[in-house]
Amino acid sequence: MSDISFYSQKIYQNLLNELPERTRNVIERRFGLAGQERETLDSIGKSYGVCRERVRQIEDSGINFIKKELEKPLYRDVFQYFINNFKRTGNLKREDLFLCKMTPSEFQNQTLFWLTLGDPFFRFSENNDYHSLWTINLDSFNFAQKVVSTFIQRFQKDEKLIAQDEIFYIFKKEFGPKEKLNQEAVVSYLEISKKIDNNSDGFFGLKNWPEVNPRGVKDKAFLALKKAGKPLHFNEVTSFINQLDFNSQNKALPQTVHNELIRDSRFVLVGRGIYALKEWGFVPGQVRDIIEEVLKQNKNSLSKKEIVEKVLKQRLVKENTILLNLQNKKYFSRDNQGKYTLKV
Repeated sequence: MSDISFYSQKIYQNLLNELPERTRNVIERRFGLAGQERETLDSIGKSYGVCRERVRQIEDSGINFIKKELEKPLYRDVFQYFINNFKRTGNLKREDLFLCKMTPSEFQNQTLFWLTLGDPFFRFSENNDYHSLWTINLDSFNFAQKVVSTFIQRFQKDEKLIAQDEIFYIFKKEFGPKEKLNQEAVVSYLEISKKIDNNSDGFFGLKNWPEVNPRGVKDKAFLALKKAGKPLHFNEVTSFINQLDFNSQNKALPQTVHNELIRDSRFVLVGRGIYALKEWGFVPGQVRDIIEEVLKQNKNSLSKKEIVEKVLKQRLVKENTILLNLQNKKYFSRDNQGKYTLKV
């Protein structure tokens, strides 16, 4: 079955047209089958001058009639089409993603109508942890929750993104070869979680990570440096942010980005307008502070050359700048061998 939209229209033509006019109208309005938004029992009841319970009775009578008609082979084939798709995704799928996959937006209410009528399909409403989803096997949903929990714990422990291809190998390692799910199914399980998401590069992580869902200039600057893997000038960071938001009419300004980088403790100024991530091991502070940190970490005194080499790993500055700071006798002492220690 290559065009499910055609069969969705057949539902409307072959099933609803057999109903009394008012019953058909109630069904159409309740499920949004005529191109309108789905309506509540109260809304429909007011338009007919009847109570919501009477509308429910009319709806139930129409549904019962339709279900008898669904025993015909044509309709069984449609249900089997949906079932086969669910099987490919581990017997369940997030509702919005399933609808987008199955039908164009104008026919999605018809697809929901089908799922509501079919006995094999169960719907779980959205809650704090999961998006709305449909399944054809309740045990699969229980297992999916275990998979989601396992990956959340891994993300929290490792604090790093995982590529989609790697997701499947981790699943096999955690749950063993006896689990016959394919990669598409494992990804489908993760997609139902509100705590897990994937970014534009297809990497999965916790939804509140800036690498997954960057919010604001600071998070986008963080993402820019993460992707570059090296320190960047704030002008380069600004260019990246504007590429990321190429559809936005409000372009980031270099000075705004610079100000945000200065205020956020995740970033360290390592040169003239050049920033690195603190998580890379860069220590905040001026050149003198870095020299102090270098000497603190070494029990023995260090030569001028050793100090310069170590500071240059932390700061993109000229060697003379380091040497000039090293001459500050208030903080540093030089012994007879020309080596330096912290001033006692």
